[in-house]
Amino acid sequence: MDIISKFTVGSEEGISDLITIIDSSVYTLYREFVSEEEIKRYIQNEIDPRKMINDLNDLSNQLIMMYADQKPIGYSIIKSGSLHPGIPEGKRATEITFVILPEYDCSETRQSLWKKCRSAVSFTDVIWINILDHDPLADFLKEFGFVVVDSSRTGPFQLPSHILELEVNKS
Repeated sequence: MDIISKFTVGSEEGISDLITIIDSSVYTLYREFVSEEEIKRYIQNEIDPRKMINDLNDLSNQLIMMYADQKPIGYSIIKSGSLHPGIPEGKRATEITFVILPEYDCSETRQSLWKKCRSAVSFTDVIWINILDHDPLADFLKEFGFVVVDSSRTGPFQLPSHILELEVNKS
């Protein structure tokens, strides 16, 4: 399997690949907690390609897409300057999302996406993510030094989550 993680612009093709992964990952992450009808309604009403293009063309946001044999299998969205209430004043913070389709979730894909993501956020003091309690990628991020700093709720259905932080540049 040929794995590549690369920066992608908010173009129609990039957004199409992103939506493919979002649709699949929403079903995977929520199907045990929310009805299929609610998931379908969310995807149909809330996944807006135009809004995504606008969000990704904001200079403080970056999209990294991961492909296996040219098929989209994961992504990370990096939001510079995004804060949560626990970030100390004066710290530069960057929020990430980190998604890999379960059928492609392995050490090789995790490493590929993380390395590209990590290289893009070298300028920040703190990387943070609000990740569902049941997301299998949480343990992977903890292996790289992310620590739980707060309990929360996240996602379209506001399920239990944790805010994880990684201090990058100690000042």
